[in-house]
Amino acid sequence: MNTDKLSVRLTTVAKYVPEGARLADIGSDHAYLPCYLAKNLKISYAIAGEVAKGPFQSAEKNVLTEGLADKITVRMGDGLEVIQSGEVDCITIAGMGGALISSILESGKDKLGSVKRLVLQPNISAISIRTWLFENNWELLAEEILEEDGKIYEILIAEQGDPVKPYQEKRESEFLLGPFLLKEKNEIFKKKWHSELKNWQRIVEAMKGASETAETIEKKNEVIEKIKLVEEVLDNEESERS
Repeated sequence: MNTDKLSVRLTTVAKYVPEGARLADIGSDHAYLPCYLAKNLKISYAIAGEVAKGPFQSAEKNVLTEGLADKITVRMGDGLEVIQSGEVDCITIAGMGGALISSILESGKDKLGSVKRLVLQPNISAISIRTWLFENNWELLAEEILEEDGKIYEILIAEQGDPVKPYQEKRESEFLLGPFLLKEKNEIFKKKWHSELKNWQRIVEAMKGASETAETIEKKNEVIEKIKLVEEVLDNEESERS
C-alpha cells in the first residue's frame, strides 16, 4: 500500500469522501488516504491527524515527498484536537476500535458543527458507533462489509439528519449487525457472524465452570442475548434459502 494504491479497505473509505471535501483524517498513520485523495483531485484540502510521534513523522515525510504540503497539513494531537471548528466538512476515522472512534467523536462534539459527513471504519464493535450516531442525531446513510487479508471490516457512512430513519422494528439486531448489512446479508456478512457466534458459544461454555458473581452473570447474559439475536438472523436466512 502507498499513496498511489490503497488497500481495499481504505479504497472503500475513499469512495465515500465527497468531491471537493475539506477532510480531516484522524489517526492518519502514513497519511496514505489524504495523499491518495489529493493526488486524484478528490479533495480541496486535508488535515492528517496523528497522536503518535512515529506515524506523525511518517505522514509528514509522505506529504512532503509527494509535494502536497499546500494541500495537506499534518498535525499531532489526540482525536479531534487537531481541527478547529468550521475547518473541515468531512471526517474519516479508520482502523480503530468502535468504542475508541465513538469516544473521539464524543470528546470532539463541539468541532462537528460544520461537518457534513463521517466515514468510519471500526475494526471491532461497530455497534458502539451506531449507538453514538443514533444518540447524537447522525443518520446512517450506508454500510459496507468487506474482507481483506483474512480480516473482515465494516464501513459506516453518516450525515447529520434523522437518526431513526435507517432502523425498523428490530432495532436491537440492527444496532448489532447493521441495518443496511442486514438487508443485504452477503456472504462476508454471514461469514463474520457465524465466526462471532462460535466465539460467543465458546465464551459461554467456558463461563459454566467459573464462579458466578453479579458481574460474570451479567456478562454471560449479555453474550447469550447476542447469540440469540444472531442465531435468529442466520436461521431466518437458512429458512429463506430452503
